[in-house]
Amino acid sequence: MIEIKKVTTKRELNAFIRFNYELYKDNPYSVPDLYDDMLGTFDAKQNPAFEFCESDYFLAYNEQGKIVGRVAAIINHRSNETWGTKNVRFGWIDFIDDEEVSHRLLDTVAAWGKERGMTEMQGPLGFTDMDAEGMLVEGFDQLGTMATIYNYPYYPRHIEAYGMEKDADWVEFKINIPDGIPDKMKRISDLISRKYGLHIKKLKNMKEIKEGNYGQKIFDLINDTYAPLYGFSRMTQQQIDQYVATYLPIIDLRMVTLVEDADNNLVAVGVSMPSMSKALQKAKGKMWPFGWWHLLKALKWGRPQTLDLLLVGVKPEYQSKGVNSLLFTDLIPMYQSMGFKDAESNPELESNNKVQAQWEYFDTTQHKRRRAYKKSI
Repeated sequence: MIEIKKVTTKRELNAFIRFNYELYKDNPYSVPDLYDDMLGTFDAKQNPAFEFCESDYFLAYNEQGKIVGRVAAIINHRSNETWGTKNVRFGWIDFIDDEEVSHRLLDTVAAWGKERGMTEMQGPLGFTDMDAEGMLVEGFDQLGTMATIYNYPYYPRHIEAYGMEKDADWVEFKINIPDGIPDKMKRISDLISRKYGLHIKKLKNMKEIKEGNYGQKIFDLINDTYAPLYGFSRMTQQQIDQYVATYLPIIDLRMVTLVEDADNNLVAVGVSMPSMSKALQKAKGKMWPFGWWHLLKALKWGRPQTLDLLLVGVKPEYQSKGVNSLLFTDLIPMYQSMGFKDAESNPELESNNKVQAQWEYFDTTQHKRRRAYKKSI
């Protein structure tokens, strides 16, 4: 007999977070989140997404009182208003290989959503697009990334047995860093920069970022770029302020490339960083006592050979015009000089042909696929 309990105490929230670490502690492909980051994500006082989201967290217990599953029930009111939907999301779902457990968790989210007037359940999704989303359905033997979910192969089988169907797929690519800039890419880059009066902008330090308000400009561009994408809701000013303060100070600015027009308006951005996957595995979800060392080493002087492409955005009116070639014409020599051999694209919507077209000049392998499911409730 499985019992579902809502998380109501700090101790239970700790158990909610720790369950994922325990379930995947011996898995060579799972990349654990940092515990403190998860605490902040689930805390309404720290996570600005609660400005327009509501949620509850649930744990599944077996007859012996052992935790055997978890799930978050979320309503993103901003997304529902944007898309004209009444969706309740399930996120951070984990469970042992027992359909009674997974189905009871999903039943709980469905009931929670119906009580609040929702008519459809979808997931796995987080509060916003800045959270990891999509259940892995291909690539179970591939190392995960900092920005994605890893799950066991039995997860999709449980979800589909519950009667859920595909809502959206994301694909991921392993991209080999070329020995030089592809000739065609270089020609397109030169042509596009002359035709539209575009130029590369490199940021030197945080002082320049603050004085030029580049953090705000980058996330304004992301808001415009991602607006048509599945489930997206525009980031609020509070969210943008938090992302700028949290992430820009730790990014190696050599791995950030901006494209501006003749009036210095931001047209495109590419943000990448060394893969943190191995470092996060060594940290085991903890910054202390030694987790910080593994993370700092990966960022600074012990860089892995793989990098993560975190953000690539092009202003809508410049999309499909070859502007991405300017980004990579600048970044490829930098990647080479820093010793990177390959890159992880991170998730791209299967239907987003504009994004996937940018890899035509590279040697790539589509090695992962993840899926969001839906069901009427």
